[in-house]
Amino acid sequence: MNFFHNKQDGLDLLQAEGFTDAGAVHAFSTRQGGVSQGHLSSLNLGIGRGDDLDNVRENYRRWCGAVGADDQNMVFSKQVHLDHVRVCTTADAGKGLDRERDYEADGLITDVPGLALVIFSADCVPILFYDPVRRVVGGCHAGWRGTAQGIAGKTVRKMVEVYGCDPADMRCAIGPSISRCCFETHADVPTAMRQALGQEAEAFVDSLPNGKFRVDLKAINGYWLEKAGVLPSKIVTSHDCTSCHPDIYWSHRHTGPARGSMAAIIQLKK
Repeated sequence: MNFFHNKQDGLDLLQAEGFTDAGAVHAFSTRQGGVSQGHLSSLNLGIGRGDDLDNVRENYRRWCGAVGADDQNMVFSKQVHLDHVRVCTTADAGKGLDRERDYEADGLITDVPGLALVIFSADCVPILFYDPVRRVVGGCHAGWRGTAQGIAGKTVRKMVEVYGCDPADMRCAIGPSISRCCFETHADVPTAMRQALGQEAEAFVDSLPNGKFRVDLKAINGYWLEKAGVLPSKIVTSHDCTSCHPDIYWSHRHTGPARGSMAAIIQLKK
């Protein structure tokens, strides 16, 4: 499995092999191809960034149209950097853009065809999940706290618990996010990873001469997926670092809070 760029209607969709061809439409967004203005130019998909809501709606109309997803049937995550995974039903359709989200969840899963799950990021790790056998999809947002709590593996286990999925059947895509090269931190981040993973965390942490650390969040999330039973051959990871490419991706580390949000979307075909 690999990632590929799919140019559609002026938008650059980052997609993973083995998803759409097997019955799930999906994509990771960039910051390009929308109508937002100023420091939010141009494809801002976040509703809490100070953007005009009409601009955000038009961005979703364009983006979902290019992806082949239903912009009238979306469910947004409500991310709090924890590890809660919500089971989404038809009753959740529209929550986020059109209706209030009456939940907090950094992960979403569903077996409802046509329900489009949306996860947000701007350096944190977005992950999409697809089981073509049980026909179940999911998405999760893994900041460093969610990564330490193992939300990637917990999303897999929730799909097993609720829908009877076999992790060996699952396909997982780890999208663009801050990479080891740019994620320089204080001791709190590696400490959290060591508390979660013990000695195994050392492979993902570099100590720097300035007393700080670099941490590989993408690789840790891949490790959690493997521990949950997903086959390495069915995990694909984007090499793109959002902080290295702020012209392509939104990056909180690079620009601070005055920025837009990217999104990852996945929907079972009807």
